[in-house]
Amino acid sequence: MKILLVIPYFYPAEAFGGPVKVAFDVGKELVKRGHDVVVFTSDARDLENRLGVESDEVEGMSVYYFRNLSMFFVKWSKLFITPDLYRKMKLDIESFDIIHAHEYRTYQNIVVHKFAKKYGVPYVLQAHGSLPKVGRQARKWLYDVLFGLNLLRDASKGIALSSAEAEQYRRMGVPEEKITIVPNGIDLAEYANLPAKGCFKRKFGIPEEKKIILYLGRIHRTKGIDLLIKAYAYLVKKTGYKDAILVIAGPDDGYLNEAKNLVKSLNIANLVIFTGFISKEDKLKALVDSEVFVTPSFYGFPMTFLEACVIGTPIVTTNLGDTLEWIDDKAGHVTRPTPYDMAEAIYDIISDEELRKSFSKNCVEIVKSSFSIEGVASKLEEVYKEVLEGRN
Repeated sequence: MKILLVIPYFYPAEAFGGPVKVAFDVGKELVKRGHDVVVFTSDARDLENRLGVESDEVEGMSVYYFRNLSMFFVKWSKLFITPDLYRKMKLDIESFDIIHAHEYRTYQNIVVHKFAKKYGVPYVLQAHGSLPKVGRQARKWLYDVLFGLNLLRDASKGIALSSAEAEQYRRMGVPEEKITIVPNGIDLAEYANLPAKGCFKRKFGIPEEKKIILYLGRIHRTKGIDLLIKAYAYLVKKTGYKDAILVIAGPDDGYLNEAKNLVKSLNIANLVIFTGFISKEDKLKALVDSEVFVTPSFYGFPMTFLEACVIGTPIVTTNLGDTLEWIDDKAGHVTRPTPYDMAEAIYDIISDEELRKSFSKNCVEIVKSSFSIEGVASKLEEVYKEVLEGRN
């Protein structure tokens, strides 16, 4: 098959998180299986900088990095407007068997919908947890009315990461027969040689005897970072537990100053480290050195959960957002979204070495058995074939 992947940002733009990693790993695996994979994306490295490359051969994929109209507009609006993608899509779309569109409310998907419908090329849509109208609600409502609902209606398949996201597709009007669940997957080979324990602590000046409670992701108000900070403050003040440092690692997405002010107001600034954006190498070091990985709020299926699990780092999350049934009491704890409940869940893991070892072992086994990139690519191949056979 000749497959076109369309996404607003792509490798090596790792600052944009999980969708970049998912699209890259899936594309790489599809190439290994003999498919011709082309990627249409933008030239954004992050919200302020460009990659400085127009096209490239990446792991066997032909990648076109179309120039964003304005990086100021990218930073201000989180919209990646790429006029040259429009022109290239119009010229090349008929050469593809199928299009896999990543994310939901994007300029790129408006272009996909326009030309896929015009030329009769099927497309599948993978929203990556972006369906809910959380933040910028008026703009998201407008996108849905003008473009989004038609985009969903005309998609051959809506790919959900979990049963919760499948329900979101249904609420957006996508019929049951068009929805298929394909979880994220991880390339286990990338984690065969992990960094030695202690590297992250040394780099950031954390005493060797201190345990680490880790948050890893964008610093955005929808991520529940305030809940984590309050839970940590509760853990320190109410229980007197000061053997663990809270590390908040990731790029600012509009909430960093508020998070730092909250830390100061709770008098725990000496126990909390904000690292800013960290490289893939440092991310692995952080996960290796951490006793527990915490994501308070999420939609979809964060890749960081799989990255934590493949390293054997137990997870604490809440039922605020989607539910991933495989985590609770197997790979960690799923708790109610209150500072008290989160603090209890964190303390339960960091204070009980036997429980932590049990969760750690389960984490690795779960990822290997259920979330390998090979298994995910096989499921996507089946989806593509089903779509194409249904058109013949």
